[in-house]
This record gives sequence, structure tokens and C-alpha cells, in this order.
Amino acid sequence: MKDRAQSVIATCRRIAEMSEEPGRTTRRFLTPPVRDVHEFLRTRMESLGMSARMDAAGNLRGLWVPTGALGKRLIVGSHIDSVPNAGAFDGVLGVALALEWVELAQELKLPFPIEVIAFSEEEGVRFGVPFIGSRAVAGRFDAALLALKDADGITLADAIRAFELDPSKIGEAALDDHVLGFVEMHIEQGPVLEAESLSVAAVTAIAGQSRLKFSFQGHANHVGTTPMNLRRDALAAAAEWIVAVEAKAESTAGLVATVGKIDAEPNAANVIAGSVSLSLDVRHADDGARRAAVDLLVARAQAIADKRGVTLDWAQQVDQPAVPMDEHLTADLTNAMLAARMPDKRMTSGAGHDAMVIAASVPAAMLFVRSPGGISHHPSETVREEDVAAALHVARIFLDRLAARFG
Repeated sequence: MKDRAQSVIATCRRIAEMSEEPGRTTRRFLTPPVRDVHEFLRTRMESLGMSARMDAAGNLRGLWVPTGALGKRLIVGSHIDSVPNAGAFDGVLGVALALEWVELAQELKLPFPIEVIAFSEEEGVRFGVPFIGSRAVAGRFDAALLALKDADGITLADAIRAFELDPSKIGEAALDDHVLGFVEMHIEQGPVLEAESLSVAAVTAIAGQSRLKFSFQGHANHVGTTPMNLRRDALAAAAEWIVAVEAKAESTAGLVATVGKIDAEPNAANVIAGSVSLSLDVRHADDGARRAAVDLLVARAQAIADKRGVTLDWAQQVDQPAVPMDEHLTADLTNAMLAARMPDKRMTSGAGHDAMVIAASVPAAMLFVRSPGGISHHPSETVREEDVAAALHVARIFLDRLAARFG
């Protein structure tokens, strides 16, 4: 698998050069470099004997159908868009690996078709809403999204038309009933596999997510003339609450909670902060545990506000339920890991992925590949050749056993 692993890495590096910005990788939904990626991938698909097409949401889809194919098809893929100044492997690794799956399937003489999907959009960078590509494939695309505008005032509908596609046909991108399941391979984007010296892991669930906005309102005043006991310091209240957020996450297994954004007013060195707004992101694979944590943190924020003589406003922005991966496909992956003489590591994904959207329509599974240093969404993001080879080894066994079950 060494040569294949090297080929996969080279493919990712080559695609990273297809960018909106010289010298760094930035590739937003349906921007000009996406055409370059499509042309590159289409050439590879056709060299593998696949038919290739683009749906109305800009997803590139390649289909390999073996002679005398039986039954339903397996779908494999990930996304090809990126965050600004990205690394080379987030999303793209899953597409490059998917094409290797087709070659493995041909060698194994698999009896069922394989469809590779390079999703057009997952990151939500250009229009502020993620999963545009996989929403369309899952049949969950809301036509209201077509009115969204990017930073240049271009609507989503116009961006699709500018790519010579018809937004009125997005509904035709939805999957039919002839699907065995969907498998996504993705870098972990975290440090767990690195810490445990493991190459791959099967994802059991994608964590549910709550996002909220909080605002502490106090009273701005001069720092030199206002005694400590007479202050209504919004920033001090916020700081106490941030520590409480961290403490709750540290004391609850599987919970992560983050205050990632804070804005203080008037934000001057010699003025007591009169108002502070903050973000809160809470994630857990168990929705009950996540929502209980949110309720506790809201109550804690209110108690701190009352104690300090400030007021509190808050609003929930996102309540995304956890998405379990399909038990049977996940078991197939873990059994393949064991057969490849690897630990059957299972873990929850704290980040969202296309698989969580597709799972609403068909059985879905994910395989994580180690992220050296736990780094992602950064130019230094990378993968190790031996880990990619391990993922391909697992894939070969997985496909062989899937053929035995569905052939």
C-alpha cells in the first residue's frame, strides 16, 4: 500500500495548489479553482473507467459499475472546499482515498457499483451555511438558501448559475434508494490518535452541538474613581463565568465547552467594562448530557450576573443533535481494523462532517486518519504515509468483506 499512499498524498498536495490565493490554499464554494479540481478529478475518474457528472449543487460524482453488477451501490467521498489559508488534507484526503477504493474494488472484482462524491461545500465559508453539497445529496436542501449572499453580494443561486448549473434542478441531486451506504474518510482534526500512537479510528457518532450568545450588561465607569464594592463590571462577571464553563467541561466525561469569542465595550484600559458579549459552544455525543450542561451554564451565568449586579441576556443559535453512525458499517470497519492487526479504536467526532448530513438518508460510517500534531485548518496540516497506507489496508479488507455480505 506504500505506493498508493504516496499517490494519495501527492493528489492532495496537487489539489492544494488549486487556490483563489497565490501561495496559500483557499478554495470556497464554486469559485474558479473548483473548476480546476473538477477537471483534475474527472480525468482520474475516467482513467478508472468511471462515468463522471456534476449535479446542480456543484458536487462532482463518479460512478464505477462492474460488469454484471448486482444490487445497490456503495458511496464514498468527502468535500473539496476549504477554509481560508487551509491545509492540503481536510476533506480532500477523503476524496483521494475514495478513488483508490475504486481501484481496490476493481482488483477485488467487487460485484456492486461504487460512487465517489466530491462534495462542493462543507465548510460554510462563502455563504455562512455549511454542508451545501451534502444537503443536496441527502435531499435536505432548503430552497430558501438560494437567497443567501456572499461578501460580494452574490446570491447562492447566482453563484450556481455562474458555474453553468441550474439551481432549479438541485432536487435532482438527491440520492435514490439503490444505496448500500456511505463511507467518509477524513483526518481526525484533533490530537487523540496522535496521543495514543494510532493510525486510524472508526467514528461511532458525530457530537451534538449547541451554540449560544451571551451578553453581560453592567455599567462603564472610571477605573480610578470607582471603588471596587460599587462596581458593576461586566467583564469580571464574564471572566468568572468563563472559568465556570471550563470547570463544567473538565468535570463531565465526553463534554467539550468553549468560549471562543468575546467583545468588551468600551474596551479601554482605564474604563470598567460596561458590556461584554460572548460565544458558547458545547458539544457531546449524548444530547441529554449536552443540553443538561447548557442549562447548568445558563443558570450559572444568571447567578453570577445577579451576584455582581449586572444583567444577562442570552440566545441559542444552534441546537444540532448528535448523529450516530450506522452500527453495521461501523462494525465492518472495526472488524477490518482487527483483521489488519490494528486496535479497533472507536471515537466520537467533535467536528461536523458531510457524513452527519448523509446519515439522515442512508447508513453512514466514518474512518478517521491521524492528524500529526492534532493540526487542522492550517497550512501545516499533514498526514503520515504509514497512516494513509493503514487506512487503505483497512479499506481493502472492508470492501472484501462487504462483497461477501452483499455480493
